[in-house]
Amino acid sequence: MPQRRIDNFAIGMASVPQLHKAGVMPVTGTDAPYPGVVLGETLHRELGLLVEAGLSPVEAIRMATLNAAVLIADEWGTIAPGQRADLELRESAVIWALQPETAWHSAVSNSDYDALIVLAPHINTGLAASLDAFLAAAASVDQSLTSEQRLLQSAQWPGSRLVFAPLQGLDKDYLDVRMIAEAAGEAVTTALRAGARRPLLCLAGVAGRPGFASAAQVAVAGIAQATWQPLEARSAGILAAPIPELVGIYAPGLYFDAPWSRALESGRCLARDLAGTEPEAMAPPGFSDYCVAAFAGSPVEVTVTADPDRLAEEYPLLMAVARASMTVQRHHPRVIRLSYRAPSPTRTLFLVGKAVTYDTGGADLKVGGHMAGMSRDKGGGAAVAGFMRVVSELAPQDLSVIALVGAVRNSIGAECFVADEIIKARGGKRVRIGNTDAEGRLVMADLLTQLREEAVTTAAPELFTIATLTGHAALCHGPYSAYVENPTARSLGIGAKIAESGDAWGDPGEVMRLRREDWHQNRPRSSAEDLVSSNPGPSVGIKRGHQFPAAFLSTVAGIDEHGLYSERPLPYCHIDVAGSAMEQGDWQFGKPTGAPLMALAGAYLRPALGAIYSCRFP
Repeated sequence: MPQRRIDNFAIGMASVPQLHKAGVMPVTGTDAPYPGVVLGETLHRELGLLVEAGLSPVEAIRMATLNAAVLIADEWGTIAPGQRADLELRESAVIWALQPETAWHSAVSNSDYDALIVLAPHINTGLAASLDAFLAAAASVDQSLTSEQRLLQSAQWPGSRLVFAPLQGLDKDYLDVRMIAEAAGEAVTTALRAGARRPLLCLAGVAGRPGFASAAQVAVAGIAQATWQPLEARSAGILAAPIPELVGIYAPGLYFDAPWSRALESGRCLARDLAGTEPEAMAPPGFSDYCVAAFAGSPVEVTVTADPDRLAEEYPLLMAVARASMTVQRHHPRVIRLSYRAPSPTRTLFLVGKAVTYDTGGADLKVGGHMAGMSRDKGGGAAVAGFMRVVSELAPQDLSVIALVGAVRNSIGAECFVADEIIKARGGKRVRIGNTDAEGRLVMADLLTQLREEAVTTAAPELFTIATLTGHAALCHGPYSAYVENPTARSLGIGAKIAESGDAWGDPGEVMRLRREDWHQNRPRSSAEDLVSSNPGPSVGIKRGHQFPAAFLSTVAGIDEHGLYSERPLPYCHIDVAGSAMEQGDWQFGKPTGAPLMALAGAYLRPALGAIYSCRFP
């Protein structure tokens, strides 16, 4: 580079803080007119240089956002009725202040933060000698610091607050990256309760450990999960705990991708809201309205089918489940179609989500207290909608995604469907009802048939059903999602790919395959039916209680006619999230997790992004 340009650059770096102090309103430049430049990449570099020049991260961000908006026109730059808005900040959102290539002393002395949080395997963090000396002195007084999270007070740290969270057992080969999410969420919660609102999270001693490459991103996900509060509470303005205004991330040796984390949390927030909201506010019409609002102005097209006659014609099994709810208009069913068409698609995902907004069990009524929490039986459909929100944020160039969500209430009443009924499905199969409390597979069956019809004429399709379907899955796998593959999906390694992604992103699951016994369980017992929907009792009372529903869905949708050795094989994977959709498996009070959203996003959306937006921390 010529010396003249080097000198000009140095003059520019020196003049930035002087101009700022003098009251000049500077703005960042744009790389838009230059061919061959990835838009936004050089702007990210410029933000880092502004921080190096002496501005705080918030001041640098203002130069690229608020200052530019104010200078363009009066309709920009303020948040007020009638003004333009390109960014919505929700109460449950976490805002990240990124400081690429910023030294430790600059980070901890930044006035934007009012608490320091350190996650490290031991008190010798390696982040800074001053920090390690402080922790050693504290541990000499309180030895529990080496094994338990502690809030420490000292004026040398932001806001005079330091939360140290020891990452015990990091050397154990059976532990995984979820420990980072849990520690980060707990530590930020401690800081918030102490009065902080803008903590800086520092993650040390993790880089290079197998399975922890995404630790910084997973830490942010853990913070977002811990600080999320129910939609009902947010709407009423009654929050059980404070929420952060800003969270800084300092992660030596780890990559942090801000757009990726923001997209993930946007989807998970939507999924949590849909799954966790009470059954009247999120009855099928409310569920569909929330989806319509969530995707307004996005590249995802939303179509809602509400007409009862059309629903009965296209989705007869779904309407059988909804039959008793038709006497109450606010409980009427909806089918929500969410479509993203990539500019240059090389493959297409087809997703079906179960959104039973309340499950009484129907005629096979849930008794003995087992109905409590059944407003969360929409977790699968919520996860599908959340995944589509991530798709809308990232807009992949080569991946199209089509989703159908069946929003239905399984009510009890004189009009409810009953066991032994025989109903002709969309695909022509005669289905004998085995148990009305096995309604989820009926809600999804005709939707899956419709997507199968589309998939056979689509290049490289992959079909999925996602549902809080069986207690058997929760009993067998605990807090893990269950991926049940057909032979074609297994041959392509679809379940293994999603499981590997789930391990990396703290959204784990278990892979299993369909077996001949699964088809045998659904076999017809007479000439009156083509297949039976379920066993007459609970899923936990039968062998392979969460596998054979996938065989039923494959058969009723006609996917099994497109087997591995057919002219047009169709890969299909059923994902049962009955055990993973709620924290601690607590369906009534546990926070929704959005599972398997992160596993799917990591498997299908992350590879398309590359490292264009990644910022490496020192």
